[in-house]
Amino acid sequence: MLIKMNLRDQVRDYLLSEMTTGNLKTGKTINLAALARHLKVSVTPIREALTQLQQSHIIKAVPNRGFIIAELDVKEAEDLYELVANLEVMAIENSEFTEQHIIELKKQQEVFENAKDALSRIRADLEFHRLLTKNYNNELALKILNDLKTRIFFYERAFTDDDFFYNKSDNQHESIISAIADDNVPTASLLLKMNWMLILNYVQKKLTE
Repeated sequence: MLIKMNLRDQVRDYLLSEMTTGNLKTGKTINLAALARHLKVSVTPIREALTQLQQSHIIKAVPNRGFIIAELDVKEAEDLYELVANLEVMAIENSEFTEQHIIELKKQQEVFENAKDALSRIRADLEFHRLLTKNYNNELALKILNDLKTRIFFYERAFTDDDFFYNKSDNQHESIISAIADDNVPTASLLLKMNWMLILNYVQKKLTE
């Protein structure tokens, strides 16, 4: 059972990595047999991993097609960004921030500012938000956040490649760090919510053009 569980988790991590590097795109069917041959494992841990990803709403099962990465949808985007924003606000409102933590955020913000392409910026942005919430002592909430952000990645990969847009997000990151450094969590929470809503508004506009 331990080996089986380990295989399932490894397959899940592999699939998530393929998604976040752009090798698995929206609308693409995941071929169980081909994946089993590629990873040299049986279809059982693959099916288990795919079921987990389906339960996290990262992929969906379609009759006669199998598992696919769902197409982007404006209502899903609204639900995703609202939920992530509220969970992150809850996380920082229940976290303690040390000087070292603030240093980590500032360093990651530099990575975000210096990213050379859209994919690097998305990854740097998601890592900034992970660091922002990592001290929240609620493993279930952090796991849910991680799953939701894997799905959010597809929206940001598709639409958020505008430098002007990222300059706005950049300024909000700086303000969030400053508010936390000043021990002003209410302001940091407001800025954090605004940061996610900025991205959502941009994605909504792109989806409805």
